Amino acid sequence: MRVLIITGHLAYPLIKSVVKKSTQDIIVHIAETQVAAFLTPRQIIKEVKTNFANELDAIDMILVPGLIKKGTREITKELGIPTFKGSTDGADLAMVLNLIENIDLSEDKPADKLIEEEKRKKAFKFIDDFENDKKTIKELLKKPNNILIRNLPVGEDFPMRVLAEIANAPFLSKEALINKCQYFIDSGADMIDIGMAAGEDFSHKVPELINTLRPVVGDKPLSIDTLNTKEIKVAAENGIDFVLSLDLGNQAEIIDILKEKDIPAVLLPTNFSKGISPKTPEERVKAMGQLIEDTKGLRYVADMILDPVNSSSIVESIIACNEFHKINKAPMFFGVGNVTELMDADSGGVNVLLSGIGMELGVSILFTPEESGKTRGSVYELATASKMMFLAKHRKSIPKDLGINMVAFKDKHKRNDIILNETDGVLELKQEKPLKFIRDKAGSFKINVEYGTTVKDSKITATHFIKNKADVVIVGKSAREIYEEIITEGLVSRMEHAAYLGSELKKAEIAMITGKEYVQDFELFKNPDEFKN
Repeated sequence: MRVLIITGHLAYPLIKSVVKKSTQDIIVHIAETQVAAFLTPRQIIKEVKTNFANELDAIDMILVPGLIKKGTREITKELGIPTFKGSTDGADLAMVLNLIENIDLSEDKPADKLIEEEKRKKAFKFIDDFENDKKTIKELLKKPNNILIRNLPVGEDFPMRVLAEIANAPFLSKEALINKCQYFIDSGADMIDIGMAAGEDFSHKVPELINTLRPVVGDKPLSIDTLNTKEIKVAAENGIDFVLSLDLGNQAEIIDILKEKDIPAVLLPTNFSKGISPKTPEERVKAMGQLIEDTKGLRYVADMILDPVNSSSIVESIIACNEFHKINKAPMFFGVGNVTELMDADSGGVNVLLSGIGMELGVSILFTPEESGKTRGSVYELATASKMMFLAKHRKSIPKDLGINMVAFKDKHKRNDIILNETDGVLELKQEKPLKFIRDKAGSFKINVEYGTTVKDSKITATHFIKNKADVVIVGKSAREIYEEIITEGLVSRMEHAAYLGSELKKAEIAMITGKEYVQDFELFKNPDEFKN
């Protein structure tokens, strides 16, 4: 196949070096522009006609820069040669050329984005096919390391299941309970947990909590998190699917009803009624062995208790999981929230790393609440990380280039395009002093973000004031939607006010997408200099 690649002067050296390794018959043409992304379809048509008038029949395909704004239909129609967008980054062009005969390129989307989408589709299809293979699941459930919780297969042979805790459930209104539960389900939770209040007895509220949440969770398992035997008994009598937790202090009082109703439970190597909580891996494994023996006949998930960093010891708790797994392949429980909630770091990377460690240990359930701003989105992060680790495990690969990733605030690849450096001889200006504030006679705006349970449910509002009196509210999902409406309605008259609104609205949009709290006139992110001494 003979491929004509159109590029600009700045990117040419990179493109030339990339295509050297291709097995395709490649022609690289430098268009009359410094920046390839600035090319238009009409310019490309002119370039090709001017330089390849006698060779058009010998060209099978044209690849144009992936970053050009318009599509390539006009080029295809005019030249009679299939024309598609290449990669957004010149360095990724090699990947595109290697797959060029195996993928359907697009006239509108950059080729590397298409490849990513195809990988993502294949990744999710693999997981969906596995989850819907009833025959295989039935066979896997015969193994001692897998159990069924309600209708959900749980164990080392399945993706790690995400159990999302509705913390302090007895204190929430019915509406708040439903909203929190739906948010977790929308975030990808496989199971929902009713978090009770430690040291208190709310057994009288348990039936109402279960009845409120059951229609929302549907066929997903519903669990209760408490050591209170009264609350556990009431929950068992009212259709709970899973119990967190039994230990050496409370198991004797409730084991019979759980066995009778065949309700699986999380086992803890503790005796909280006597203040006993083993520390070393050896102590934990021994205590867990004793509890398993005492509750023989009960279906269970073992929780060796994942400790926060620099508390008892996260390392010792991980070693305990590893030592237990060597002698018992039962499903294991990983309280990821113990780490993320007690560490001042964004939760995304921490959740993925702990999920990877959990996968290697044989963990079956990842457990978390979302009780602080820094851990908002943890359920979604763990649901995504679980899929990543399941794919990596089956492909026997590292969790990279799987089609699913948790790269959110940084880019997966460092761009290798040549940086524009055309400032020689150009006048450089720097601000000498800030502009003097002059109130816009057209009015002022109060900008706000209204956060929903998901980004789709969230919105930006810009309330317009004339002489401190609100007269109209503009609502939208993006900065552009709102500032275009402001211009259309003539609600801004000064250039500096328009620039300010554009800046603030974009901040609001970023906050809406990322979950950051937006406060007008305040920065979203800390200045890196603040972390320095």
